[in-house]
Amino acid sequence: METLEFIIYPDGRVQEKVTGIVGASCAEVTAAIEAQLGQVLAQEPTSEYFAQQVHQSSVATAQATFSEW
Repeated sequence: METLEFIIYPDGRVQEKVTGIVGASCAEVTAAIEAQLGQVLAQEPTSEYFAQQVHQSSVATAQATFSEW
């Protein structure tokens, strides 16, 4: 599940936490929001940021050989 969590502090700072998005695509998801919020002071990538999506292929190759003993 993809989630965005925002904590707004009394001094106006906003902390944003993104979970459930694998890879750097989280930056695309949050770019418009961050542009409206103001200046980004710091970013801390999570382990999900560095993870790679797994693509599994469903192609199978079969090879049969027959012996004439």
